[in-house]
Amino acid sequence: MNILEVQNIHVAYGESEVCHDVSFHVNQGEILCILGRNGVGKTTSMKAIMGIVPATKGKIIFKGQDITRLRPYQIARLGIGYVPQGRMIFPQMTVEENLQSGTLVLGKGVQPLPDDIFEWFPVLRDRMHQKGGTLSGGEQQQLAIARCMAGNPDFILLDEPSEGIQPNIVQKIREIIKQINREKGITFILVEQNLKFCLDCGSRGYIMETGSIQSEGDMQTIATSPVIQQYLTFKA
Repeated sequence: MNILEVQNIHVAYGESEVCHDVSFHVNQGEILCILGRNGVGKTTSMKAIMGIVPATKGKIIFKGQDITRLRPYQIARLGIGYVPQGRMIFPQMTVEENLQSGTLVLGKGVQPLPDDIFEWFPVLRDRMHQKGGTLSGGEQQQLAIARCMAGNPDFILLDEPSEGIQPNIVQKIREIIKQINREKGITFILVEQNLKFCLDCGSRGYIMETGSIQSEGDMQTIATSPVIQQYLTFKA
């Protein structure tokens, strides 16, 4: 069953159209991968889903509801979480404060943190009173995902989670994503350039090129695409 449908959306920054006629769907409970090189519209598509950048044409349907014109906070309260590229944690706030900020999306003030956050991200328990900006890149990425999870989403947009992180931590984050998906049934969209990351945890994928979807299929089919072979990395 589809949980999200993106129907022929166009997205522009001023006069420059970045995404044109983008369509894809996400099935309930799957880990879907959107791959492509820098500048092809992957991140812009995620921002359009979150209402951060408006779609000028087309529709975005979540659980049967048209969310195309909703504000970001309204979309978040429907259960969509977003972990942006570059992590975007609050560097001067402690780990605990960063996590608590994730609960604010529910619109009920600061809420207790879900217990399972520290089962998935045990390193954060030992860093609770440490400022976010002092964490390593891998720890910051874990904090960004955990902060998103603090808002109890059932659908997460995860943009470039392996970017700039050492391979052993990339592997750990990949396993955490798979565990959350398996144990909680949370649906993911992974935006990535790291093909191995997607092959190891994704079930299906789309390739974006020059602002539109060029092909789709299961991950093994995606891996053989000439576009993928030319532009994407195959690393840990």
